Amino acid sequence: MIWPRDDSKLERVRAAMAEEDLDALVVRAPDNVLYLTNFWGMKGYDAVVFPQEADPVLIALEPSAADAARHAWTADVRLFPGYDERDPRPPPLRALELAVDAARPYGRVGLELGLGTQAADRMVGEPTTPTKAWFDAFPDARDATPLLARTRAIKTDQEIARIRLAIELAAEAMEAVRAELRPGMTESEAAATWQGHVHGAGTGWRDGAVELAFGFSLVWSGPGIRTFTATGSRPVCEHEPTLFEIWVCADGYWADHTKNLCPGELDPRYDELLDQLLEVYRAAIDHCRPGASLPELDRTVREGIAASGYPGQPSHPISHGVGARAHEPPYAHQAGTGTIEAGMVLAIEPGIYWPEGGGLRLEDNFLITPDGPEKLSPFPDDFR
Repeated sequence: MIWPRDDSKLERVRAAMAEEDLDALVVRAPDNVLYLTNFWGMKGYDAVVFPQEADPVLIALEPSAADAARHAWTADVRLFPGYDERDPRPPPLRALELAVDAARPYGRVGLELGLGTQAADRMVGEPTTPTKAWFDAFPDARDATPLLARTRAIKTDQEIARIRLAIELAAEAMEAVRAELRPGMTESEAAATWQGHVHGAGTGWRDGAVELAFGFSLVWSGPGIRTFTATGSRPVCEHEPTLFEIWVCADGYWADHTKNLCPGELDPRYDELLDQLLEVYRAAIDHCRPGASLPELDRTVREGIAASGYPGQPSHPISHGVGARAHEPPYAHQAGTGTIEAGMVLAIEPGIYWPEGGGLRLEDNFLITPDGPEKLSPFPDDFR
């Protein structure tokens, strides 16, 4: 789908640049390139020079010329070859030269100096990150990462529409798994069913509304449910949940959910645990209104879980932003600051895990509206 230029987003970025006295941004993380130009590159070598007042310059790998011509919001696209018989250097160095040249007219430049993570390019499996040469080429640059995080935290109408596509595809894939899940299947088979539907049905989905979709998952069943462990070959349990920690990337915009299925009648222990967790979850959702504290959101969840008899849980964050990355600012944690604002899309994900294995996590994405949170996925959290 060809998305029109999102002027409201770009004007907000330029206003933030003016406040921080930056003449231009030079970015290379694929999610920031997508955010500023609507171009989602194949290999992660691409870059954009985004001036406060002039037109942006997109620097793209030559084989991506057709993609850039169709999708990019800027007409100034400067291509570099993946291989040049006159220049045997690696292609990122040619991209760097073009970026330095495009940034030369600008005095005060912002660079991504503080990135902790980045989203993947269209190849996905091997993200390409900048080398030391990239940073050395801009010795006087200031860190633009906080500026980009702040502007990206508030979504435009177009961004919300793109996130909704990813979320709806994630839910459709869960319905496909619901029809196939059987006791005795392996966790990896259940994961492959979900991932296969996302990529197979999602690429070209809705008459091309999504050009390319990828699904990523961690799937655990019954006593295999834990945090920070890989999907395995354990069997799907008949009377215990199979937990799907799932991410969909649809043309560079993401959904991040945790959904559960049970192919039989749920064990009474899990009935009780689900009721406890739903109570905590609903309190967290009720908290998410414009002006509410992000640190207090974290505290609300953890105190609620402790009151249920599980102090110190969960070991993972309980809320973060979702957009051009599956996990992006803002993050809710008690050592942080900040407030919830209208226009944010937040993942809320409380979890309770038993020491011997097993447990539950609930997670959905919520759009913060002036009137409160809107649940974006049609797939239920109470899977009974």
